[in-house]
Amino acid sequence: MPEALGPRLGATGNESCRVAIYYWCVLGLWLLFIAVWVISSLGAKASLRSHAWARGIVLRLTVVVLVLVMLRLPSVSHGFRHASLYLANRNPALGIAGVALCALGIGLAIDARFYLGSNWGLPMTRKANPELITSGPYAFVRHPIYTGILLAMVGSALAESITWALALLIFGPYFIHSARIEERTMAEAFPEQYPAYRAHTKMLIPFVF
Repeated sequence: MPEALGPRLGATGNESCRVAIYYWCVLGLWLLFIAVWVISSLGAKASLRSHAWARGIVLRLTVVVLVLVMLRLPSVSHGFRHASLYLANRNPALGIAGVALCALGIGLAIDARFYLGSNWGLPMTRKANPELITSGPYAFVRHPIYTGILLAMVGSALAESITWALALLIFGPYFIHSARIEERTMAEAFPEQYPAYRAHTKMLIPFVF
């Protein structure tokens, strides 16, 4: 993909090289995120609601299939490819800032994942013998993994292409919905500790929201 940007955008060789660097940096960070998630998920506690977990997997696979089918439609795939090429970032300052934000977001998500340990699970699932984690990034926000992923998406949009905003529009509302359901579950599991914890922390953005 990066190799095609120069001719289509009238970019110089240096600009094309920078675009390629931003692309591979962002791709590498997301691949690191996926690798950590796959490996660390092997030690997660079992879910108490296996049917809910299965329904969640089916829902996610359905969304992926629908997106892939849409991208196969000639009009959609042509429009998306056209937008990706012409909206690609060629501003060095934005590119560097975007890669830095993406790295910060991925780092935050991974750090929070390690603090969560075996308590991690798919969104909106209930774990066996849950623990209330309030240290590390959880001391500032209640859902730092979601915060990190969204921050990485913002960084990807700045570094690579504004088309990453599509992911933000999809996952932003989904994460907020998941966070609210998970908080109700945690309030049931920790009726005394969780309200106090929620009173002095924010959901996703420290000191804001």
